[in-house]
Amino acid sequence: MLTDVEIAQSAKMKPIKEIAQKVGLDEDDLELYGKYKAKISLEAITKLKNNKDGKLILVTAINPTPAGEGKTTTMIGLSQALNKLGKKSVVAMREPSLGPCFGVKGGAAGGGYAQVVPMEDINLHFTGDIHAITTANNLIAAMLDNSIQQGNPLDIDTRQIVWKRVVDLNDRALRHIVVGLGGKVNGVPREDGFDISVASEVMAILCLATSLEDLKQRAGRMIVAYNHAGEPVTVDDIKATGAVTLLLKDAIKPNLVQTLDHTPVFVHGGPFANIAHGCNSVMATNLAMKLGDYAITEAGFGADLGAEKFLDIKCRQAGLNPDAVVIVATVRALKMHGGVAKKDLSEENLDALRKGIENLEKHIENIAKYNLPSVVAINAFPTDTEAELQLLNEICQAKGVDVAISKVWAKGADGGIELAEKLLEVLETKEAHFSPIYDLDLSIAEKIKTIAKEIYGADDVTFTKKVFNKMKKYEAQGLGNLPICVAKTQYSLSDDPTLLGRPSGFVVEINDLIPNTGAGFLVAISGDIMRMPGLPKVPAAVNMDIDEKGKIVGLF
Repeated sequence: MLTDVEIAQSAKMKPIKEIAQKVGLDEDDLELYGKYKAKISLEAITKLKNNKDGKLILVTAINPTPAGEGKTTTMIGLSQALNKLGKKSVVAMREPSLGPCFGVKGGAAGGGYAQVVPMEDINLHFTGDIHAITTANNLIAAMLDNSIQQGNPLDIDTRQIVWKRVVDLNDRALRHIVVGLGGKVNGVPREDGFDISVASEVMAILCLATSLEDLKQRAGRMIVAYNHAGEPVTVDDIKATGAVTLLLKDAIKPNLVQTLDHTPVFVHGGPFANIAHGCNSVMATNLAMKLGDYAITEAGFGADLGAEKFLDIKCRQAGLNPDAVVIVATVRALKMHGGVAKKDLSEENLDALRKGIENLEKHIENIAKYNLPSVVAINAFPTDTEAELQLLNEICQAKGVDVAISKVWAKGADGGIELAEKLLEVLETKEAHFSPIYDLDLSIAEKIKTIAKEIYGADDVTFTKKVFNKMKKYEAQGLGNLPICVAKTQYSLSDDPTLLGRPSGFVVEINDLIPNTGAGFLVAISGDIMRMPGLPKVPAAVNMDIDEKGKIVGLF
Protein backbone atom coordinates (compact mmCIF):
# COMPACT_ATOMS: atom_id res chain seq x y z
CA MET A 1 0.00 0.00 0.00
CA LEU A 2 1.35 3.41 -0.97
CA THR A 3 1.86 6.06 1.71
CA ASP A 4 0.27 9.49 1.43
CA VAL A 5 3.51 11.11 0.34
CA GLU A 6 4.14 8.37 -2.26
CA ILE A 7 0.63 8.89 -3.68
CA ALA A 8 1.22 12.65 -3.81
CA GLN A 9 4.62 12.25 -5.45
CA SER A 10 3.16 10.04 -8.16
CA ALA A 11 0.40 12.56 -8.99
CA LYS A 12 0.25 14.10 -12.45
CA MET A 13 -0.45 17.73 -11.68
CA LYS A 14 -1.80 20.15 -14.25
CA PRO A 15 -0.25 23.61 -14.65
CA ILE A 16 -1.97 25.95 -12.22
CA LYS A 17 -3.02 28.16 -15.17
CA GLU A 18 -5.29 25.31 -16.33
CA ILE A 19 -6.80 24.90 -12.84
CA ALA A 20 -7.52 28.63 -12.76
CA GLN A 21 -9.22 28.46 -16.16
CA LYS A 22 -11.65 25.83 -14.82
CA VAL A 23 -13.16 28.44 -12.50
CA GLY A 24 -12.98 31.39 -14.88
CA LEU A 25 -9.66 32.94 -13.88
CA ASP A 26 -7.16 33.92 -16.55
CA GLU A 27 -3.39 34.30 -16.45
CA ASP A 28 -3.57 38.01 -15.64
CA ASP A 29 -5.46 37.14 -12.42
CA LEU A 30 -2.56 34.99 -11.19
CA GLU A 31 0.79 35.66 -9.57
CA LEU A 32 2.70 32.47 -10.29
CA TYR A 33 4.88 30.73 -7.71
CA GLY A 34 6.38 28.18 -10.06
CA LYS A 35 4.31 25.90 -12.27
CA TYR A 36 1.80 24.50 -9.75
CA LYS A 37 1.12 27.31 -7.26
CA ALA A 38 -0.27 30.79 -7.69
CA LYS A 39 -1.62 33.69 -5.70
CA ILE A 40 -4.78 35.47 -6.80
CA SER A 41 -4.26 39.18 -7.41
CA LEU A 42 -6.22 41.69 -5.37
CA GLU A 43 -7.48 43.19 -8.63
CA ALA A 44 -9.01 39.85 -9.63
CA ILE A 45 -10.72 39.54 -6.25
CA THR A 46 -12.24 43.01 -6.66
CA LYS A 47 -13.41 42.10 -10.17
CA LEU A 48 -15.27 39.03 -8.85
CA LYS A 49 -17.23 40.83 -6.12
CA ASN A 50 -20.42 40.97 -8.16
CA ASN A 51 -20.42 37.24 -8.95
CA LYS A 52 -23.27 35.25 -7.47
CA ASP A 53 -22.37 33.32 -4.30
CA GLY A 54 -22.35 29.53 -4.37
CA LYS A 55 -23.57 27.45 -1.45
CA LEU A 56 -21.26 27.37 1.58
CA ILE A 57 -20.68 24.02 3.32
CA LEU A 58 -18.66 23.73 6.52
CA VAL A 59 -16.84 20.47 7.30
CA THR A 60 -16.25 19.89 11.01
CA ALA A 61 -15.75 16.86 13.28
CA ILE A 62 -16.09 15.20 16.66
CA ASN A 63 -13.46 15.93 19.31
CA PRO A 64 -10.18 14.55 17.94
CA THR A 65 -8.52 11.40 19.27
CA PRO A 66 -5.26 9.56 18.56
CA ALA A 67 -7.38 7.20 16.42
CA GLY A 68 -7.82 9.96 13.82
CA GLU A 69 -10.92 11.41 12.18
CA GLY A 70 -9.86 12.53 8.69
CA LYS A 71 -11.70 15.85 8.52
CA THR A 72 -9.42 17.44 5.92
CA THR A 73 -9.32 14.26 3.85
CA THR A 74 -13.13 14.06 3.90
CA MET A 75 -13.48 17.71 2.91
CA ILE A 76 -11.18 17.27 -0.09
CA GLY A 77 -12.80 14.00 -1.15
CA LEU A 78 -16.28 15.54 -0.86
CA SER A 79 -15.36 18.36 -3.21
CA GLN A 80 -13.80 15.89 -5.64
CA ALA A 81 -16.99 13.81 -5.57
CA LEU A 82 -19.22 16.83 -6.20
CA ASN A 83 -17.16 17.68 -9.27
CA LYS A 84 -17.42 14.09 -10.48
CA LEU A 85 -21.21 14.43 -10.20
CA GLY A 86 -21.02 17.40 -12.55
CA LYS A 87 -21.19 20.11 -9.89
CA LYS A 88 -18.77 23.02 -9.75
CA SER A 89 -17.07 22.69 -6.38
CA VAL A 90 -14.13 24.64 -4.94
CA VAL A 91 -12.29 24.05 -1.64
CA ALA A 92 -11.10 26.72 0.82
CA MET A 93 -8.82 25.35 3.55
CA ARG A 94 -6.10 26.39 5.99
CA GLU A 95 -2.37 26.22 5.45
CA PRO A 96 -0.55 23.73 7.70
CA SER A 97 1.72 25.03 10.45
CA LEU A 98 5.29 23.74 10.63
CA GLY A 99 4.83 23.17 14.38
CA PRO A 100 2.58 20.09 14.25
CA CYS A 101 4.11 19.06 10.93
CA PHE A 102 7.46 18.44 12.66
CA GLY A 103 5.81 17.51 15.97
CA VAL A 104 2.95 15.01 16.22
CA LYS A 105 0.53 15.37 13.37
CA GLY A 106 2.69 15.31 10.27
CA GLY A 107 1.27 16.91 7.13
CA ALA A 108 -2.16 18.47 6.77
CA ALA A 109 -3.06 18.38 3.09
CA GLY A 110 -5.45 15.44 3.22
CA GLY A 111 -4.52 11.82 2.69
CA GLY A 112 -4.64 8.86 0.35
CA TYR A 113 -6.44 9.74 -2.88
CA ALA A 114 -8.06 12.84 -1.36
CA GLN A 115 -5.04 15.12 -1.17
CA VAL A 116 -4.05 18.62 -2.16
CA VAL A 117 -0.83 18.93 -4.15
CA PRO A 118 2.01 19.84 -4.31
CA MET A 119 1.76 18.27 -0.85
CA GLU A 120 5.40 18.77 0.17
CA ASP A 121 5.30 22.48 -0.67
CA ILE A 122 1.99 23.05 1.14
CA ASN A 123 3.27 21.34 4.29
CA LEU A 124 6.60 23.14 4.29
CA HIS A 125 7.23 26.79 3.34
CA PHE A 126 4.53 27.01 0.63
CA THR A 127 4.39 30.64 -0.60
CA GLY A 128 5.88 32.11 2.58
CA ASP A 129 2.67 33.45 4.13
CA ILE A 130 3.36 32.17 7.65
CA HIS A 131 6.92 33.50 7.47
CA ALA A 132 5.54 36.93 6.57
CA ILE A 133 3.13 36.74 9.50
CA THR A 134 5.99 35.73 11.83
CA THR A 135 8.15 38.63 10.66
CA ALA A 136 5.33 41.17 10.92
CA ASN A 137 4.53 39.99 14.46
CA ASN A 138 8.18 40.18 15.54
CA LEU A 139 8.68 43.59 13.94
CA ILE A 140 5.91 44.84 16.25
CA ALA A 141 7.70 43.26 19.23
CA ALA A 142 11.03 44.82 18.23
CA MET A 143 9.53 48.29 17.74
CA LEU A 144 7.69 47.99 21.05
CA ASP A 145 10.90 47.18 22.94
CA ASN A 146 12.75 49.88 21.02
CA SER A 147 10.17 52.48 22.08
CA ILE A 148 10.79 51.53 25.70
CA GLN A 149 14.57 51.64 25.16
CA GLN A 150 14.45 55.07 23.50
CA GLY A 151 13.12 56.93 26.52
CA ASN A 152 9.68 55.25 26.67
CA PRO A 153 7.72 58.24 25.27
CA LEU A 154 4.44 56.26 25.45
CA ASP A 155 4.97 55.59 29.19
CA ILE A 156 4.55 51.82 28.57
CA ASP A 157 4.25 49.73 31.72
CA THR A 158 6.66 46.83 31.13
CA ARG A 159 4.57 44.70 33.49
CA GLN A 160 1.57 45.11 31.17
CA ILE A 161 3.01 44.16 27.79
CA VAL A 162 0.61 41.73 26.09
CA TRP A 163 2.40 41.29 22.75
CA LYS A 164 4.58 38.18 22.45
CA ARG A 165 7.11 37.15 19.88
CA VAL A 166 6.29 34.10 17.71
CA VAL A 167 7.94 31.27 15.79
CA ASP A 168 6.20 28.62 13.66
CA LEU A 169 7.66 25.67 15.52
CA ASN A 170 6.80 23.75 18.69
CA ASP A 171 9.44 25.04 21.13
CA ARG A 172 8.43 24.80 24.78
CA ALA A 173 11.72 26.36 25.95
CA LEU A 174 10.52 29.69 24.56
CA ARG A 175 7.23 29.83 26.47
CA HIS A 176 8.68 31.93 29.31
CA ILE A 177 11.88 33.88 28.75
CA VAL A 178 13.64 37.07 29.87
CA VAL A 179 14.76 39.60 27.26
CA GLY A 180 16.97 42.68 27.44
CA LEU A 181 19.80 41.11 29.44
CA GLY A 182 23.47 42.09 29.00
CA GLY A 183 23.52 45.74 29.93
CA LYS A 184 21.87 49.03 29.01
CA VAL A 185 22.62 48.89 25.27
CA ASN A 186 20.75 45.57 24.93
CA GLY A 187 17.33 46.82 25.96
CA VAL A 188 15.20 46.96 29.09
CA PRO A 189 15.11 43.60 30.93
CA ARG A 190 11.63 42.13 31.24
CA GLU A 191 9.77 38.85 31.19
CA ASP A 192 8.58 37.78 27.77
CA GLY A 193 7.66 34.65 25.84
CA PHE A 194 6.86 33.14 22.46
CA ASP A 195 3.61 31.87 21.00
CA ILE A 196 3.45 29.70 17.90
CA SER A 197 3.03 31.88 14.79
CA VAL A 198 -0.43 30.61 13.93
CA ALA A 199 -1.70 31.86 17.32
CA SER A 200 -0.54 35.39 16.55
CA GLU A 201 -3.17 38.08 16.20
CA VAL A 202 -1.43 38.94 12.93
CA MET A 203 -2.61 35.56 11.60
CA ALA A 204 -6.11 36.34 12.84
CA ILE A 205 -6.31 39.74 11.14
CA LEU A 206 -4.98 38.31 7.88
CA CYS A 207 -7.67 35.62 7.97
CA LEU A 208 -10.50 38.01 8.82
CA ALA A 209 -9.53 40.94 6.58
CA THR A 210 -11.57 41.61 3.45
CA SER A 211 -9.03 43.87 1.70
CA LEU A 212 -5.55 45.32 2.09
CA GLU A 213 -7.02 48.50 3.57
CA ASP A 214 -9.10 46.48 6.04
CA LEU A 215 -5.95 44.57 7.02
CA LYS A 216 -4.10 47.85 7.60
CA GLN A 217 -6.86 49.22 9.82
CA ARG A 218 -7.00 45.96 11.80
CA ALA A 219 -3.22 45.99 12.25
CA GLY A 220 -3.28 49.52 13.61
CA ARG A 221 -5.94 48.63 16.22
CA MET A 222 -4.02 45.72 17.74
CA ILE A 223 -3.16 46.31 21.42
CA VAL A 224 0.47 45.59 22.32
CA ALA A 225 0.68 46.94 25.89
CA TYR A 226 -0.81 49.29 28.46
CA ASN A 227 0.71 52.47 29.85
CA HIS A 228 1.03 53.31 33.53
CA ALA A 229 -2.39 54.95 33.45
CA GLY A 230 -3.90 51.63 32.30
CA GLU A 231 -4.65 52.90 28.78
CA PRO A 232 -4.04 50.66 25.75
CA VAL A 233 -1.01 51.15 23.50
CA THR A 234 -1.61 50.03 19.91
CA VAL A 235 0.42 49.24 16.80
CA ASP A 236 -0.64 52.67 15.52
CA ASP A 237 0.84 54.23 18.66
CA ILE A 238 4.27 52.66 18.07
CA LYS A 239 4.02 53.70 14.40
CA ALA A 240 4.45 50.17 13.03
CA THR A 241 1.20 49.90 11.04
CA GLY A 242 2.56 50.82 7.62
CA ALA A 243 5.58 48.53 7.85
CA VAL A 244 3.47 45.63 9.13
CA THR A 245 1.03 46.01 6.24
CA LEU A 246 3.94 46.19 3.81
CA LEU A 247 5.27 42.86 5.09
CA LEU A 248 1.82 41.31 4.53
CA LYS A 249 1.10 42.77 1.07
CA ASP A 250 1.61 39.41 -0.67
CA ALA A 251 0.57 37.15 2.20
CA ILE A 252 -2.97 38.55 2.08
CA LYS A 253 -3.48 37.13 -1.44
CA PRO A 254 -5.10 33.65 -1.40
CA ASN A 255 -3.09 30.71 -2.79
CA LEU A 256 -4.48 28.45 -5.53
CA VAL A 257 -3.46 24.78 -5.83
CA GLN A 258 -5.25 21.54 -6.84
CA THR A 259 -6.35 18.13 -5.61
CA LEU A 260 -5.06 14.88 -7.10
CA ASP A 261 -7.94 14.99 -9.61
CA HIS A 262 -7.45 18.72 -10.33
CA THR A 263 -10.25 20.19 -8.20
CA PRO A 264 -9.36 23.86 -7.45
CA VAL A 265 -8.31 24.54 -3.85
CA PHE A 266 -7.57 27.81 -2.07
CA VAL A 267 -5.11 27.29 0.80
CA HIS A 268 -4.81 30.45 2.86
CA GLY A 269 -4.30 31.23 6.54
CA GLY A 270 -3.73 28.71 9.29
CA PRO A 271 -4.86 29.57 12.83
CA PHE A 272 -5.35 26.69 15.29
CA ALA A 273 -8.90 26.27 16.59
CA ASN A 274 -7.83 25.43 20.14
CA ILE A 275 -5.75 28.58 20.68
CA ALA A 276 -7.08 30.86 17.93
CA HIS A 277 -10.21 31.16 15.77
CA GLY A 278 -9.28 28.18 13.59
CA CYS A 279 -10.59 29.19 10.14
CA ASN A 280 -9.04 29.85 6.76
CA SER A 281 -9.19 33.38 5.37
CA VAL A 282 -12.41 35.21 4.60
CA MET A 283 -10.92 36.22 1.24
CA ALA A 284 -10.28 32.59 0.26
CA THR A 285 -13.76 31.52 1.38
CA ASN A 286 -15.34 34.35 -0.60
CA LEU A 287 -13.29 33.40 -3.66
CA ALA A 288 -14.47 29.79 -3.40
CA MET A 289 -18.08 31.00 -3.19
CA LYS A 290 -17.70 33.40 -6.12
CA LEU A 291 -16.00 30.82 -8.36
CA GLY A 292 -17.88 27.65 -7.41
CA ASP A 293 -21.50 26.61 -7.09
CA TYR A 294 -20.41 24.78 -3.92
CA ALA A 295 -17.71 26.15 -1.61
CA ILE A 296 -16.40 23.48 0.77
CA THR A 297 -14.46 24.77 3.77
CA GLU A 298 -13.34 23.51 7.17
CA ALA A 299 -12.65 24.70 10.68
CA GLY A 300 -10.13 23.19 13.05
CA PHE A 301 -10.59 20.36 15.55
CA GLY A 302 -14.06 19.47 16.85
CA ALA A 303 -17.28 21.42 16.31
CA ASP A 304 -17.02 22.77 19.87
CA LEU A 305 -13.96 24.77 18.77
CA GLY A 306 -13.57 25.31 15.03
CA ALA A 307 -17.25 25.24 14.05
CA GLU A 308 -18.32 27.43 16.99
CA LYS A 309 -15.72 30.06 16.06
CA PHE A 310 -16.50 29.79 12.35
CA LEU A 311 -20.16 30.44 13.09
CA ASP A 312 -19.92 32.94 15.95
CA ILE A 313 -16.85 34.90 14.80
CA LYS A 314 -16.00 34.42 11.12
CA CYS A 315 -19.53 34.21 9.70
CA ARG A 316 -20.72 37.07 11.90
CA GLN A 317 -17.85 39.37 10.89
CA ALA A 318 -17.86 38.46 7.20
CA GLY A 319 -21.62 38.26 6.74
CA LEU A 320 -21.47 34.62 5.64
CA ASN A 321 -24.55 32.39 5.73
CA PRO A 322 -23.59 28.71 5.59
CA ASP A 323 -26.03 26.31 3.96
CA ALA A 324 -25.09 23.01 5.63
CA VAL A 325 -22.54 21.33 7.88
CA VAL A 326 -20.79 17.97 7.48
CA ILE A 327 -19.69 16.36 10.77
CA VAL A 328 -16.85 13.84 10.34
CA ALA A 329 -16.31 10.87 12.65
CA THR A 330 -14.80 7.39 12.58
CA VAL A 331 -16.05 4.27 14.31
CA ARG A 332 -12.56 3.90 15.79
CA ALA A 333 -12.52 7.39 17.29
CA LEU A 334 -16.02 7.01 18.69
CA LYS A 335 -15.01 3.76 20.40
CA MET A 336 -12.04 5.59 21.91
CA HIS A 337 -14.46 8.22 23.24
CA GLY A 338 -16.35 5.25 24.68
CA GLY A 339 -13.30 4.12 26.66
CA VAL A 340 -11.55 1.64 24.34
CA ALA A 341 -7.75 1.70 24.31
CA LYS A 342 -6.10 2.46 20.96
CA LYS A 343 -4.63 -1.06 20.69
CA ASP A 344 -8.12 -2.60 20.95
CA LEU A 345 -9.93 -0.40 18.44
CA SER A 346 -9.98 -3.06 15.70
CA GLU A 347 -12.27 -5.28 17.79
CA GLU A 348 -16.04 -4.88 17.58
CA ASN A 349 -17.41 -3.21 20.73
CA LEU A 350 -21.00 -2.00 20.42
CA ASP A 351 -21.27 -0.91 24.06
CA ALA A 352 -18.23 1.36 23.78
CA LEU A 353 -19.43 2.66 20.43
CA ARG A 354 -22.85 3.50 21.86
CA LYS A 355 -21.20 5.46 24.69
CA GLY A 356 -18.76 7.17 22.34
CA ILE A 357 -21.51 8.23 19.97
CA GLU A 358 -22.68 10.56 22.74
CA ASN A 359 -19.82 12.86 21.70
CA LEU A 360 -21.10 12.90 18.12
CA GLU A 361 -24.68 13.45 19.32
CA LYS A 362 -23.60 16.58 21.22
CA HIS A 363 -22.00 18.04 18.09
CA ILE A 364 -25.12 17.24 16.06
CA GLU A 365 -27.25 19.03 18.67
CA ASN A 366 -24.88 22.02 18.68
CA ILE A 367 -25.04 22.52 14.91
CA ALA A 368 -28.86 22.40 15.12
CA LYS A 369 -28.70 25.27 17.65
CA TYR A 370 -27.37 27.46 14.83
CA ASN A 371 -30.42 26.49 12.72
CA LEU A 372 -28.28 24.62 10.21
CA PRO A 373 -28.88 21.17 8.65
CA SER A 374 -26.10 18.60 8.97
CA VAL A 375 -24.87 15.30 7.54
CA VAL A 376 -22.64 12.83 9.39
CA ALA A 377 -19.72 11.49 7.34
CA ILE A 378 -18.21 8.25 8.63
CA ASN A 379 -14.62 8.05 7.44
CA ALA A 380 -14.45 4.29 6.79
CA PHE A 381 -11.80 1.89 8.07
CA PRO A 382 -11.50 -1.80 7.05
CA THR A 383 -12.06 -2.81 10.70
CA ASP A 384 -15.53 -1.23 10.86
CA THR A 385 -18.16 -3.97 11.22
CA GLU A 386 -21.68 -4.01 9.79
CA ALA A 387 -23.15 -4.09 13.28
CA GLU A 388 -21.16 -1.01 14.30
CA LEU A 389 -22.14 0.92 11.18
CA GLN A 390 -25.80 -0.06 11.62
CA LEU A 391 -25.83 1.10 15.25
CA LEU A 392 -24.26 4.41 14.28
CA ASN A 393 -26.76 4.91 11.47
CA GLU A 394 -29.74 4.12 13.73
CA ILE A 395 -28.68 6.59 16.42
CA CYS A 396 -28.02 9.38 13.90
CA GLN A 397 -31.32 8.74 12.13
CA ALA A 398 -33.06 9.05 15.49
CA LYS A 399 -31.45 12.50 15.75
CA GLY A 400 -32.87 13.37 12.34
CA VAL A 401 -29.47 13.37 10.65
CA ASP A 402 -28.43 11.30 7.63
CA VAL A 403 -25.23 9.26 7.66
CA ALA A 404 -22.95 8.61 4.69
CA ILE A 405 -19.97 6.29 4.52
CA SER A 406 -16.90 8.05 3.12
CA LYS A 407 -14.13 6.03 1.45
CA VAL A 408 -12.28 8.95 -0.10
CA TRP A 409 -8.88 8.01 1.37
CA ALA A 410 -8.88 4.74 -0.58
CA LYS A 411 -10.98 5.73 -3.61
CA GLY A 412 -10.78 9.50 -4.01
CA ALA A 413 -13.83 11.03 -5.70
CA ASP A 414 -15.51 7.64 -6.19
CA GLY A 415 -15.37 7.04 -2.43
CA GLY A 416 -17.18 10.30 -1.73
CA ILE A 417 -20.18 9.92 -4.05
CA GLU A 418 -22.51 8.67 -1.29
CA LEU A 419 -21.60 11.62 0.93
CA ALA A 420 -21.91 14.11 -1.95
CA GLU A 421 -25.36 12.79 -2.89
CA LYS A 422 -26.55 12.92 0.74
CA LEU A 423 -25.29 16.49 1.02
CA LEU A 424 -27.04 17.54 -2.20
CA GLU A 425 -30.26 15.98 -0.92
CA VAL A 426 -29.99 17.91 2.34
CA LEU A 427 -29.32 21.15 0.48
CA GLU A 428 -32.43 20.58 -1.64
CA THR A 429 -34.79 19.49 1.15
CA LYS A 430 -33.68 21.36 4.28
CA GLU A 431 -33.43 25.10 4.68
CA ALA A 432 -30.71 26.86 6.63
CA HIS A 433 -31.67 29.80 8.84
CA PHE A 434 -28.29 30.57 10.36
CA SER A 435 -28.05 32.63 13.52
CA PRO A 436 -25.16 32.86 16.03
CA ILE A 437 -25.49 31.23 19.44
CA TYR A 438 -25.21 34.49 21.43
CA ASP A 439 -25.93 38.20 21.01
CA LEU A 440 -23.02 40.61 21.07
CA ASP A 441 -24.76 42.96 23.51
CA LEU A 442 -24.52 40.38 26.30
CA SER A 443 -21.82 40.99 28.90
CA ILE A 444 -18.42 39.31 28.41
CA ALA A 445 -19.19 36.87 31.22
CA GLU A 446 -22.60 35.97 29.80
CA LYS A 447 -21.17 35.30 26.34
CA ILE A 448 -18.54 32.98 27.78
CA LYS A 449 -21.17 31.20 29.89
CA THR A 450 -23.40 30.76 26.85
CA ILE A 451 -20.61 29.05 24.89
CA ALA A 452 -19.61 26.87 27.83
CA LYS A 453 -23.15 25.80 28.74
CA GLU A 454 -24.74 25.54 25.29
CA ILE A 455 -21.80 24.20 23.26
CA TYR A 456 -19.61 22.35 25.78
CA GLY A 457 -22.41 21.22 28.11
CA ALA A 458 -20.82 22.76 31.23
CA ASP A 459 -22.78 23.29 34.42
CA ASP A 460 -21.14 26.65 35.05
CA VAL A 461 -18.10 28.85 34.47
CA THR A 462 -15.70 30.24 37.06
CA PHE A 463 -13.49 33.29 36.52
CA THR A 464 -10.26 34.08 38.33
CA LYS A 465 -9.93 37.43 40.06
CA LYS A 466 -7.60 38.57 37.29
CA VAL A 467 -10.25 37.81 34.68
CA PHE A 468 -12.97 39.60 36.67
CA ASN A 469 -10.76 42.69 36.76
CA LYS A 470 -10.01 42.44 33.05
CA MET A 471 -13.68 42.06 32.15
CA LYS A 472 -14.44 45.28 34.02
CA LYS A 473 -11.54 47.07 32.34
CA TYR A 474 -12.37 45.91 28.81
CA GLU A 475 -16.05 46.73 29.18
CA ALA A 476 -15.08 50.21 30.42
CA GLN A 477 -12.86 50.58 27.33
CA GLY A 478 -15.78 49.73 25.01
CA LEU A 479 -14.65 46.18 24.20
CA GLY A 480 -17.57 44.45 25.88
CA ASN A 481 -19.49 43.95 22.63
CA LEU A 482 -16.80 41.79 20.97
CA PRO A 483 -17.35 38.07 20.32
CA ILE A 484 -15.43 35.50 22.36
CA CYS A 485 -12.70 33.16 21.14
CA VAL A 486 -12.22 30.48 23.80
CA ALA A 487 -8.80 28.81 23.95
CA LYS A 488 -9.25 25.33 25.39
CA THR A 489 -8.23 21.73 24.90
CA GLN A 490 -9.41 20.14 21.67
CA TYR A 491 -9.60 16.63 23.11
CA SER A 492 -12.67 17.12 25.29
CA LEU A 493 -15.91 19.06 25.27
CA SER A 494 -14.75 20.25 28.70
CA ASP A 495 -11.50 22.06 29.56
CA ASP A 496 -10.06 18.80 30.92
CA PRO A 497 -8.41 16.75 28.12
CA THR A 498 -8.97 13.49 29.99
CA LEU A 499 -12.79 13.78 29.97
CA LEU A 500 -13.72 12.02 26.72
CA GLY A 501 -17.14 11.25 25.26
CA ARG A 502 -19.86 13.57 26.51
CA PRO A 503 -18.85 14.65 30.03
CA SER A 504 -21.35 16.19 32.42
CA GLY A 505 -21.26 17.94 35.77
CA PHE A 506 -18.10 19.90 34.94
CA VAL A 507 -17.24 23.56 35.43
CA VAL A 508 -15.10 25.52 32.98
CA GLU A 509 -12.48 27.85 34.46
CA ILE A 510 -11.38 31.00 32.63
CA ASN A 511 -7.98 32.12 33.89
CA ASP A 512 -7.06 34.88 31.45
CA LEU A 513 -8.66 37.25 28.95
CA ILE A 514 -6.68 38.74 26.08
CA PRO A 515 -7.97 41.54 23.82
CA ASN A 516 -7.51 40.96 20.08
CA THR A 517 -8.90 44.31 18.98
CA GLY A 518 -7.52 44.04 15.45
CA ALA A 519 -9.13 40.64 14.94
CA GLY A 520 -12.25 41.89 16.68
CA PHE A 521 -12.63 39.36 19.51
CA LEU A 522 -11.56 38.60 23.07
CA VAL A 523 -9.53 35.44 23.72
CA ALA A 524 -10.67 33.64 26.89
CA ILE A 525 -7.99 31.23 28.14
CA SER A 526 -9.44 28.08 29.70
CA GLY A 527 -7.75 25.32 31.66
CA ASP A 528 -4.09 24.54 31.02
CA ILE A 529 -4.12 25.36 27.30
CA MET A 530 -0.81 26.72 25.99
CA ARG A 531 -0.30 28.95 22.95
CA MET A 532 3.15 27.46 22.35
CA PRO A 533 3.02 23.65 21.96
CA GLY A 534 5.94 21.36 22.76
CA LEU A 535 7.47 18.51 20.81
CA PRO A 536 6.66 14.89 21.75
CA LYS A 537 9.29 12.40 22.92
CA VAL A 538 9.81 11.29 19.31
CA PRO A 539 8.98 14.22 16.99
CA ALA A 540 7.73 13.52 13.48
CA ALA A 541 10.83 15.38 12.27
CA VAL A 542 12.95 12.38 13.29
CA ASN A 543 11.56 10.35 10.37
CA MET A 544 11.88 13.07 7.72
CA ASP A 545 14.66 13.21 5.14
CA ILE A 546 15.51 14.19 1.58
CA ASP A 547 17.83 12.22 -0.73
CA GLU A 548 20.44 13.49 -3.18
CA LYS A 549 17.82 13.55 -5.96
CA GLY A 550 15.51 15.77 -3.90
CA LYS A 551 12.97 13.07 -3.02
CA ILE A 552 11.31 13.70 0.33
CA VAL A 553 10.48 10.86 2.73
CA GLY A 554 8.69 10.71 6.08
CA LEU A 555 6.74 13.94 5.72
CA PHE A 556 3.34 12.27 6.04
